Amino acid sequence: MGFGSSSKDKENKENPEVAHIPPHVSDLHCFSETNGVITSTMNDLPGYRVTKVLGAVYGITVRSRNIAAGIAMVIKSMAGGELSWFTSMLYNCRNDSVSRLVEETRSRGGNAVIAMRFDAADLGGFAQTAAYGTACVVEKIEGANVEAPQLLT
Repeated sequence: MGFGSSSKDKENKENPEVAHIPPHVSDLHCFSETNGVITSTMNDLPGYRVTKVLGAVYGITVRSRNIAAGIAMVIKSMAGGELSWFTSMLYNCRNDSVSRLVEETRSRGGNAVIAMRFDAADLGGFAQTAAYGTACVVEKIEGANVEAPQLLT
């Protein structure tokens, strides 16, 4: 290992497709708790056929910042570096948005969301995230050997 590297850095270099998730947010399991609903940023799903389009769906979350944490983060931002409290808040926000998107899809009878996107904004001291996409019903194409990660247990 070189100067300034850690065993975690070495681990990520050996397996580059694994994203680094900070330990303080590792329990959030980004995008994996979708109750069997396939979510994808792609416009199609390899190995699956869209049989019915159910329309646009979205999930929105707005969070307020704790005033004491906000002041502490302003002071920390002067020194530079990651503002981990805000990072955690945004991870939580995005996951809540995806959860709401999935529930909206399920309530319409869908089993997949394609063309999923995120949007984030600062609303005068509030953090807002939105997840949106197209809800649909998909079926696996016979003979396709592709599995969506959300369906693996």
